[in-house]
Amino acid sequence: MAKTLQNFSSLCIIPLTLLLLLTLVGASEHRFSRPLSRAKLGLKKEKLSHLRFYFHDIVSGHSPTVVRVAEAPTTKNSSTAFGAVMMMDDPLTAGPELGTKLVGKAQGIYASASQTELGLLMVLNFAFVEGKYNGSNLSVLGRNAVFSAVREMPIVGGSGLFRFARGYARARTHKVDLNTGDAVVEYNVYVLHY
Repeated sequence: MAKTLQNFSSLCIIPLTLLLLLTLVGASEHRFSRPLSRAKLGLKKEKLSHLRFYFHDIVSGHSPTVVRVAEAPTTKNSSTAFGAVMMMDDPLTAGPELGTKLVGKAQGIYASASQTELGLLMVLNFAFVEGKYNGSNLSVLGRNAVFSAVREMPIVGGSGLFRFARGYARARTHKVDLNTGDAVVEYNVYVLHY
């Protein structure tokens, strides 16, 4: 009888051990998070890059690059256009003239978010199409006080060569046509990335 119990317990240990191993392996497949090695992701030393380009916000003409997509019932009565939401696909060029080399597009939304001054909420991507940054993007999320000489907005992320990006963009109005609303804005972007 003792020998039968010993054989039975030996037979039970093997399936229980297998069940325990399968449970442990299965549990690791469903973990919410895990530490990673920077080296395994190909992340090397972080770089600081400076990009300078011109943003062309074209409201007028037959092919505007920005259009109003929404507004509040009170927007038309507001001196700041509070509640207006604009969608943009603005060219980014190497120089201040629209005919200079296209380096990317500013694609996203800006909205009038202040009742007392022209202050915009900017939610956009700088989508680059030139040189080594072709196909890479930087994401901006911040406040743009349009009539300030220099505005600073945070870079909150990126993709492509700008993975794990962070930094800031400084905007300075180069030229604005108060009759049409068209504007050219110089951007100096400072970004840390891998």
